[in-house]
Amino acid sequence: MAAEISTSARTWPSGTLRKAAGALVAMLIVGLTLSIFWNIQHTAVTGSPSVPIDIAHLVRMTALQAGLTTILSIVVGIALAWALNRLRFPGRAFVVGLFAAAIVTPGVVVALGLLQVWGRAGWINALLAPLGFDLGSSVFGLQGILAAHVILDGTFAARILLARLDAIPAIPLKTGQSLNLSPWQRFSVLDWPTMSSALPGLAAIIFLLAFTSFPIVLLLGGGPANQTMEVAIYSAVRLNFDLSGAVHLALVQLVICAAIILPAISFAPSLTSAGNAGGHEWSSGRWIKSCQIIIIALGLFGFALPLIAVLVNGLGPGLLAAITRASFWAAALTSLIVGIASATTALGLTIALCMARSESTNRLTRTLISLPAYAYLVVPAVVMSLGFFLAIRNLGLPMLAAAPVVLIIANALLTLPFALSTLGPALDTIQRRYGRLGRSLGLSGLARWRLIEWPLLGREIGLVFALGFCFSLGDLGVISLFGTEDFATLPWLMVRAMGAYRTNDAASIAALLLLVSLIAFWALPALFGKLSNAQD
Repeated sequence: MAAEISTSARTWPSGTLRKAAGALVAMLIVGLTLSIFWNIQHTAVTGSPSVPIDIAHLVRMTALQAGLTTILSIVVGIALAWALNRLRFPGRAFVVGLFAAAIVTPGVVVALGLLQVWGRAGWINALLAPLGFDLGSSVFGLQGILAAHVILDGTFAARILLARLDAIPAIPLKTGQSLNLSPWQRFSVLDWPTMSSALPGLAAIIFLLAFTSFPIVLLLGGGPANQTMEVAIYSAVRLNFDLSGAVHLALVQLVICAAIILPAISFAPSLTSAGNAGGHEWSSGRWIKSCQIIIIALGLFGFALPLIAVLVNGLGPGLLAAITRASFWAAALTSLIVGIASATTALGLTIALCMARSESTNRLTRTLISLPAYAYLVVPAVVMSLGFFLAIRNLGLPMLAAAPVVLIIANALLTLPFALSTLGPALDTIQRRYGRLGRSLGLSGLARWRLIEWPLLGREIGLVFALGFCFSLGDLGVISLFGTEDFATLPWLMVRAMGAYRTNDAASIAALLLLVSLIAFWALPALFGKLSNAQD
């Protein structure tokens, strides 16, 4: 041990190399973002006139569905977090983990699940048909878009808010209980102040995620009336090859997203502490408990039923036919390689940024290092893909050769906002607790990482890797402009199967995507925790 400490000592000031590496990564992300913006702006100036596009309608429609999604998701999130925090029951940890998995559940899978439950040939219509009722294709349109978004974003909000409620110290709870606070008084005095501070930033993040949503609107929009900015950009490039029109739409979207980014990053949603409820229990009475049971049951019904439908319909007799196609294995191999590469890239970028941030005590420096990680919220997937598409086209590079690199970079940037808020707080805590001790012992570089940080960060590192892999596995926005017959991922193959009316193939691919995403999200943090000898 003494020899390790002696050989690991270094001559430069503590943290200098880490700060330099983090600053370099931040500058590279900024440079890449500016390059994307320049290519879009340059094409807008030099491009030929486009087909007239009603941008005002697209902005109104996109903002409307994003605004309604935000309101509904916050309401659902508050209700679910409140019910889960108060109620203790067997399987609670599984329910919390299931809701947590919403963040990596592919939107294209949820959209297909809603079609299988609420569509014209779905489960609900099959149950109502003997009674003479027919809901038709009620899932298409604004209501379907909102339902899919709330399934994902409402449970995501519940996960974040539940972490706040579970973190309330036992002393205020015991004091409130001794004062015999009513359920409403407890909510207004203890619960609401705890959650309300997180709501502005959480709402901004949900609004941006809904505003830039692509696969859900593409599959459930139901026509031009419900088209949003992302789908319009895709249609302009993919269907009409109207680059000038797509570029103008992208510029408008960039401006809107940039205007919302500051409140979004004021709250960084941590994904590591939710659901760790304390041991203190507070019985609120029979009718309150009944309300909690009903809320959780409705939440499980809304979230789990579409996923169950995907599994039931996808893991049936049609599975064998789907997985024996050569195109499936080619797409699966591409998805696996791109997913692992994206996760590895995201993890490396996150570690560099978090280490640099944890070494700095200056608030402005920490902000400047962290800010580039939120590039995806300003430059969403389809816009980012358009920027890469234009850059590759302007440079005269072969599109097929560049596509895998684009997917890896774009999906890594997609992961960064959530990865930074997962790994950053944990590394900051280690720096506060062990930084001075490590420096006094001469621990630095690889020795500091191996002996202190890696054993304590295993689970968080596994979660970041899982996020990167799952986000890449379920991505449809980036591949939408680069997918071809010769280059496809599983989500793109699924959409192509739906377009060709091969519904059994699409259902099988969706089921496999869902299973792999859930297994990776639950298993990878535990695996990395075990590898690092992390302790609970």
